[in-house]
Amino acid sequence: MPPAGRARAGRLLPAAGALACALALVIVPGRADGAQAAASRCGDPAARPWCDTSLSAERRAGLLLARLTDDEKIALLASDDPFGGPLGGYFDWAHADTGNGIGRLGVPPLYMADGPAGVRQGRATALPAPIALAATFDREAARLYGKTVGWEARHRGNDVIFGPTVDVLRTPLNGRTFEGFGEDPYLSARIGASWIKGAQGQGVMASVKHLAVYTQEKDRLELNMAVDPRTLREIYLPPFEAAVKEGGAATVMCGFGKLNGRWACHDGGVLNGVLRSEWGFDGMVMSDHTAVHDTAEAANGGLDMELPIGLRYNAFLLKRARAQNKVAQATIDGHTRNVLRTMFEFGVFDRPAYPNDLARVDRTASETAARTIAENGVTLLKNDGVLPLAAPRRIAVIGRAAKESQAGFGSAKVVPFASVGAHEGLARRAGAGASVTYRDGDDRGAAAEAARGADVAIVFATDSQGEFFDKSCLTLECGEPLRGDQDGLISAVAAANPNTIVVLQTGGPVLTPWADDVAAIVETWYPGQEGGNALARVLYGDVDPGGRLPVTFPAAEAHAPAAGNPAQYPGANKTATFSEGVMVGYRHYDAKGFTPKYPFGHGLSYTTFRYGGLKVGSKEVKVTVTNTGNRTGVAVPQMYLGLPSPGVDVPQPPKQLKGFTKVTLRPGQSRTVAFPLSARDLSYWNVEAKRWKVADGCYTVMVGPSSRDIAQRGSFGACG
Repeated sequence: MPPAGRARAGRLLPAAGALACALALVIVPGRADGAQAAASRCGDPAARPWCDTSLSAERRAGLLLARLTDDEKIALLASDDPFGGPLGGYFDWAHADTGNGIGRLGVPPLYMADGPAGVRQGRATALPAPIALAATFDREAARLYGKTVGWEARHRGNDVIFGPTVDVLRTPLNGRTFEGFGEDPYLSARIGASWIKGAQGQGVMASVKHLAVYTQEKDRLELNMAVDPRTLREIYLPPFEAAVKEGGAATVMCGFGKLNGRWACHDGGVLNGVLRSEWGFDGMVMSDHTAVHDTAEAANGGLDMELPIGLRYNAFLLKRARAQNKVAQATIDGHTRNVLRTMFEFGVFDRPAYPNDLARVDRTASETAARTIAENGVTLLKNDGVLPLAAPRRIAVIGRAAKESQAGFGSAKVVPFASVGAHEGLARRAGAGASVTYRDGDDRGAAAEAARGADVAIVFATDSQGEFFDKSCLTLECGEPLRGDQDGLISAVAAANPNTIVVLQTGGPVLTPWADDVAAIVETWYPGQEGGNALARVLYGDVDPGGRLPVTFPAAEAHAPAAGNPAQYPGANKTATFSEGVMVGYRHYDAKGFTPKYPFGHGLSYTTFRYGGLKVGSKEVKVTVTNTGNRTGVAVPQMYLGLPSPGVDVPQPPKQLKGFTKVTLRPGQSRTVAFPLSARDLSYWNVEAKRWKVADGCYTVMVGPSSRDIAQRGSFGACG
């Protein structure tokens, strides 16, 4: 492992677990060009006192800052590579962004890559989509995910990885639904913080994105998002707060659009006030590409580094702004100090440049991680007893998605070294004694005929999501019109074979009008390069389906959040009004009284569980989970709170997720799980006082396997 430098405790953590054992066998070679780099690129501390590693990062930054010219200070405030971003997905030498550094003073270059779902730079391990990671409801899976991305980013020669994406899902039409961690801020916060710890434990810096509110692709470059203070604090900011306070994120990326009239990368109230003053963030803030609109506003608003190049942060514009007294020299110095201090804290000065050698090192651990996470996120929505498969002799595999991988497009798309599709994985697992017939589904009659002659029919359907465009609706046809009528194909196959299994490979919720007609529904999300092997192991019962829904599947399009209200989405006159307030995701369905098709937190096991022995307190909730079936299986106990409302002007959702865990239990085995509660868990944002406050009243505790399947109830507080 590379030296960590003088990183703060909790940031560059040592690797642990099975992945670490595999990674420990990988010898980090010299630079890709064969040159032997020195242990430190900084230089001799006698001549360059900022190279003294016994000093604090703050002190070292100050010493170096004093030696920089004005032009050199400004040069560190923008990336220098206008071509890296578009090329980074195809060529292994092309970083998303590059800061050239200052050679005369030993300031090393800073290399950056996209990475929410793996490294988007040439070929890399294509991990399951982040929404699949959220479906694991597993902090350790998130840490493994981050470790894998961080390790590969390092072996592509990068110092910074752009990820994770922790934007809370507001509308399931969002084109980047697959790239985030779902509709709940508590889940997104826990998964995101663990992801960051895993990545930064590999010696790279994570850049959590996109602060502060980013919820749609439609009009994203111009959109003004009108969000009230309570909604901002309770829904959209908590994942970023956890990324900073729990995950120790090195960098934060501000996004596109405006929040209440202020461009995200100019918003001093968020960047200077909340992020730095309240949360204590001392890393650097970088912009999304071309998200900066005004030099002085960005500088005064808290932006440290502009990407992809200095369109607004350049010597001409910053010097002019200083001469016009629009930007103080101290402000420019402060941003340069933030960049340098972060680089010192994360050891960039004090180690050799990372080699770009991913194609030449053993990636077995990464491939195993991809399969393990995919299995952990596969979500069984329905099962009438057809699963797990009992070695059927004749299997009909239907649908182009069985052979064509879907990963979402845009900055999260990864080009894998190799991949295993569902048809290949199933055929291999079925073995030589089984007959596996494939039909692409273009001819519905031929597909139905193949299904009719099989013991079991497995139909694959997918949508299409990605950066730049939102979906026009939630049916499968809206997601991928070129694939034809996938809903009709599923219905035709189901009519031909009662043992029809539908495998969804989607980036988020879709409508399932055929759900009552099929025997089983399995959601695999965008499962990554090991998706075929992971799915086969789940379908055959080699592993229990480990996923639970991080998003609600609606029964009807009109039930979805922000549906039917153009002022909410996509917005009127380039303004989206968040008038739903805190009623986002499952909170919306609960508050409106809509019954979802499959609720948040839902997911079946191949065994059954009983919940009992609930013990409730204001600081901890405990419940005992027992496996009542005859197979080892995975349970995901979830704890929700119903908070008392302090007044009619502060409505509370019927329930809010405040705890979850994941346990594997043998038949008959019981385990008591505990959910700690903090004052913050019991608080709402008091707008008048501008602080978190615990309301007086009765707190309802709900524990169960999903948001709509509550097995145990209790209460504490003034319940009368």
